Amino acid sequence: MPSSEEIRDGQRAAWARLSAGWEKWDAVIMDQLGPVGTAMIERLDIAADQQHLDIASGTGEPGLSIARLAPRGRVVLTDLSAEMLDVAARRAAAQGIANIETKACSADDLPFADASFDSVSVRFGYMFFPDMGKATAEFARVLKPGGRLAASVWVSPEQNPWTSIAMDAIATETELPAPLPGAPTMFRCAAPGYITALYEQAGLHDIAEWNVPLELVTDSPAQYWSMISEHVSLAVAALQQLDAPAQARIRAHALTNVTPFKKNGQIRVPGLARCIVGTKPS
Repeated sequence: MPSSEEIRDGQRAAWARLSAGWEKWDAVIMDQLGPVGTAMIERLDIAADQQHLDIASGTGEPGLSIARLAPRGRVVLTDLSAEMLDVAARRAAAQGIANIETKACSADDLPFADASFDSVSVRFGYMFFPDMGKATAEFARVLKPGGRLAASVWVSPEQNPWTSIAMDAIATETELPAPLPGAPTMFRCAAPGYITALYEQAGLHDIAEWNVPLELVTDSPAQYWSMISEHVSLAVAALQQLDAPAQARIRAHALTNVTPFKKNGQIRVPGLARCIVGTKPS
């Protein structure tokens, strides 16, 4: 298995390439993931002067939403990819949000002092950390006593057809490599209690986890495929290895299988995430 640094180098390069797709499909992605960010924020008890750290921020959420709730506070957006953070900064500027700063860094080696933040959020980042235990210890270290950590992860592929439809279509043309045990993958943290155990190891308490439903909404099957094939890392990587005829067959397969999700003129494909919150002892 590659070293943690090799994994991070690969992720950094991959997310840099994906940043344009995330920016292009920003409105659709934010609508899809919005309910999860809202659920996390509700448990963080954000104050007007909150000092907040957002991990694996990507294009900025839920950090930007938290910044709007904390006009006298500060939100630090962090990510491995400087290119993704550039998108986040542009989104902040467009929304008139000034109380944010960005920092490209690794989740398991945070460049912040102990007890620097009132709260920490990690939306859909956990499963990609090479060493999740080390990262969780870092989150606990930078939290102030009484501060809260909120995270979200994906539940099983079967409960997230918005992505499994695409990956099943790709699998009709190429064999997708099985992930190495413990390697970063989208559904690595799907088991109930998985993140709770990491929180407990880091000394957090009052831990709760709950599921949050969501929907990927697009105007048509074609828009669904364009969006998925341009921003989902596994799909993008697999498609790049195939010739145009194979890509066309995959697209046709995906369009056929996503069409039954048409409701009221839109394609509405469900998904399910799990949120987890814990508190650092006072």
